[in-house]
Amino acid sequence: MQTLRLILLASALAMLLPVVGYTQSLSEIQDLSPEDRRAYMDSMSPDERTAMREKWRSELDAMSDEEREAIRAKRAANRPEGAHGRRKANKAERREQWASMSDEERAVIREKKERRRAERLERWESMSEEERAALREKRHDRDKSRRHPRRLESVTES
Repeated sequence: MQTLRLILLASALAMLLPVVGYTQSLSEIQDLSPEDRRAYMDSMSPDERTAMREKWRSELDAMSDEEREAIRAKRAANRPEGAHGRRKANKAERREQWASMSDEERAVIREKKERRRAERLERWESMSEEERAALREKRHDRDKSRRHPRRLESVTES
């Protein structure tokens, strides 16, 4: 029985070693190129990624506000056009695409959009108050989860 316990303990520790080996510090991962970082994260199992995120969270929580702000500034500097750059580029592409469409294509798109809006309105009006309240809560939770967690903490602390 004692031997069985030792074997189980040894195998459990052996399973944990890859997780410990993969978890690098936050600064080491940030120094990687985006392609290398993506490849590194893709090579990990979901459990390893979870363990790494927890380690990084604890590292971030241990940092001072100045250190955290320096990391955020470094990340922002690495983005070519800031946080909204991709959104602006996509919007410009959509405008260009819209401008290149014929009047018939635009009319079809407008009609589809209006049909979808009417279907959503009809669905909304057919709901009971409880269903509407549940949907509002679900949307609120979804929107809340999309916000940056640190920003939420600073807003609630103020």
